[in-house]
Amino acid sequence: MATYQFIKNNMFNETLKLSEILLQDKHDLIQKAVGWMLREVGKRDLKTEEEFLEKHYKKMPRTMLRYAIERFPEKLHRAYLKSRV
Repeated sequence: MATYQFIKNNMFNETLKLSEILLQDKHDLIQKAVGWMLREVGKRDLKTEEEFLEKHYKKMPRTMLRYAIERFPEKLHRAYLKSRV
């Protein structure tokens, strides 16, 4: 949430760096927040979100991944959940 203003201004690097740092955080609220921020990045630049997810989705907590891919087309959404991307 701390990087939302950057996202609104199409500046994604800080969000992606912070997301990478928090990938293995155990707290569910952190996982939800990171997933939400990734989803916000995707609303503005889907390619950037997908590039990040392709690198990290297999090691992301399920909650974080679900929040990040919430608005993906159904077929792509399922592919991420089944680790078939």
